[in-house]
Amino acid sequence: MLVLVVVAVVVVLAAVREVVVGVVVVVVVVLVVVVVAVVVVAVVVAVVVVAVVVAVVVVVVVAVVVVAIVVVVWVKCCIVVVIVVVVVVKVVVVVLVVVVVVLVVVVLIVVLVVEVVVEVVVVVVVVVVVVVVIILAVVVVEVIVVLVVLVVVVVVVVVV
Repeated sequence: MLVLVVVAVVVVLAAVREVVVGVVVVVVVVLVVVVVAVVVVAVVVAVVVVAVVVAVVVVVVVAVVVVAIVVVVWVKCCIVVVIVVVVVVKVVVVVLVVVVVVLVVVVLIVVLVVEVVVEVVVVVVVVVVVVVVIILAVVVVEVIVVLVVLVVVVVVVVVV
């Protein structure tokens, strides 16, 4: 009778393990789909950024303004890289001080696109962290199940 109880417990534990693994697999698949969607959005945003940069290059003809933009972007990028120790690189907003209203509108569009790209990068980092945590949780659950089964087997061997 005790053997039947032990076998039943082992079968139930195995079934619970399979259900947990199945749920984790479904969650991982959903997260992979979300990551692919985020990558597609990032590609679209990158195309928009390239188009805006081309428009800015066409509008900005004065070499002094181009040099000032490059210096501002370089300095801001260096500050960000030092602060986050090369873990997160934030694309800085390029500010153009020009009297032409069209150039100001183009700069506002660049600022909005850069913010979207930074948010997409943050979402990707969060998704990667969640996937790692889920994988670690599955490993811990499997180790616990194996330890419980080993204890049950040892008890059965000692009792029998």
